[in-house]
Order: sequence, then C-alpha cells, then structure tokens
Amino acid sequence: MSETTTDDDDPTATDEASLADRVRSHVRDNRTGMVHDLVFALAWVTLVSLLFDYVLVSAPTWAFYLFMLAGVPAYFGFFLSLEAALENR
Repeated sequence: MSETTTDDDDPTATDEASLADRVRSHVRDNRTGMVHDLVFALAWVTLVSLLFDYVLVSAPTWAFYLFMLAGVPAYFGFFLSLEAALENR
C-alpha cells in the first residue's frame, strides 16, 4: 500500500490557502509584465473604439472585430521589437 503525504511547501497542493499563496506568488513575480499587458490592452481597445466611434462610423461590425483581433499580433510585435531595441542599445 502506498502512503500519501502532503507537504506544506508543495506547490501542487489543492487546498485554498495554497492556491491563494500560489496566485499571490505568481502576481508578485510577474507584476511588471502584467501591468504592461494591461496597459497595452487598455490602450489598444481605447484606440480601436475611438477609431470606430469617430472615424470609421459606417464601417461594418466585422471590421471592428478584425481590428480588435489585430491587437494580438500588434502586442507581440510591439514587445518583441521593444526587446530587440533594448538588446541593441
């Protein structure tokens, strides 16, 4: 028969306290990146919304969603080019 033991430091523990600790630790470790992601997402959505509210008023709805979806490659392109620029500094 195998004996199951639980370790308090085990990151795979399933109780709520360890889940909260893991989330807190993840946020603490990735805080700057998460803030950058949030700022980029808010800026992109604001820019596209303003563009379609005031400039492209008669554009079809699918174009709006296409522009929103274009935020994904724009995000990666922006941060990859930023990383390359910082490495070449």
